[in-house]
Amino acid sequence: MNHLLSFLRYLLVALGALALLITLLSGLPTAVWWVQALGFPRLQVLAVLVLALAGLLWLGWPRHPRLLRLGLLALAAALLAQASYLWPYLPLMPKAVADATPTQAQDSASRVRILVINVLIKNRQDARLRRLVQATNPDVVLALEPDDWWARALRPLHAAYPYRIELPRANAYGLILYSRLPLLHPQTQDLEQPGVPSVLTGMRLADGRTFTFFGIHPTPPIPDNYPDGVGLRNIVLNKVARILRRTPGPTLVAGDFNDVSWSKTTHQLVAEGPMRDVSVGRGLFTTFDARVPLMRWPLDHFFVSPQFRVVSLTRAPDVGSDHFGLLAELALNKE
Repeated sequence: MNHLLSFLRYLLVALGALALLITLLSGLPTAVWWVQALGFPRLQVLAVLVLALAGLLWLGWPRHPRLLRLGLLALAAALLAQASYLWPYLPLMPKAVADATPTQAQDSASRVRILVINVLIKNRQDARLRRLVQATNPDVVLALEPDDWWARALRPLHAAYPYRIELPRANAYGLILYSRLPLLHPQTQDLEQPGVPSVLTGMRLADGRTFTFFGIHPTPPIPDNYPDGVGLRNIVLNKVARILRRTPGPTLVAGDFNDVSWSKTTHQLVAEGPMRDVSVGRGLFTTFDARVPLMRWPLDHFFVSPQFRVVSLTRAPDVGSDHFGLLAELALNKE
C-alpha cells in the first residue's frame, strides 16, 4: 500500500510539474510556433492542475512537508493563471455581445443565420454535410478547405443558395460561400500568402439593410504546407482589423481562425477595432478536434460589430470532418 501511495504521489508531482512548465512557457511573449501551440490546450492543462492539486492535498507528503507546501502554491498559481484565460467564456460571465430581445429574435427580416464549417479536404462524407445544411437551414454557408471534389459534391445546394463564391483549392485553404442574401461588391484576396483566400462582401438583409461579411481561414501557428506562415496570423488579423476600420456600418468576421479564442492574436480584432467575440459569456464552443474528445479547443469564431445581437450560438453535429461546424443566428439592431 505504501508503494502504491508513493507511486501516486510521484505521478501527481510529474503531471503537476509538466502542467506548470506548460503554463509558464505558454505565457511567454514570443512568435515561436511551439510556444504558441502550448496556449491551445488550456482547458486540458487546467484539468491536470486540478487533478494534481487535489490529489496531493488528499495524499499529502509526510516526508517532505515544506516541498509539498511550495508545490501546492505553485500549482494553485498556475491553476489561477490558466483559469484567467478561460473564465470570460463561462456562461455565467457578462456577454460581449448582447442577446437579441424577443422582438428582434422574431423579426426574420433583420436576422441572418450563418454556418461555418471546415469540411476537411480528405473527408468524403459529403452527404452528412448536405443533410446538416438542410436540417439547420442557414442563410449563409461558409465552407472551408474545399477542393474541386468538394465543390462538385456541394452543387446540390446551389438551388437553395443563388449567390455563391467558389474558391476550391488543393492546398486545404479553399473557400466556398453560399448565400440566400444578395452579395454586394464581393471581393476575394489572399491572406498574405498565395493560395490562402479570404472573401469580403456586403450582404443585404430582407429588410433592406446591409452589413459587411468577412470570411477568413489563415494558416495555423505550426509548420504545415505553408511553413512560412508560422507567425503570420498576427499579420493577417492585423490586416483584417485595418480593413474593418475602413469599412463603415455593421460588420461580421467568421471562419476557421486556426487559433483559440483567448490568444493575443485573435484578440487583435477586439483591441484594434469595434469587433466583439460572440462566444464571450456563452461558452468555449470547442470545434476542433472533433475526432479526439479529450483534445478539443475553439478554432472557429464569429466576431461582430456592436450593431449585432445574438439569437443563438451552437456547435453543429459531427459531419466526418476534424471540425464541428459553428452555427450563429444574429439580429441586426434597428436602434
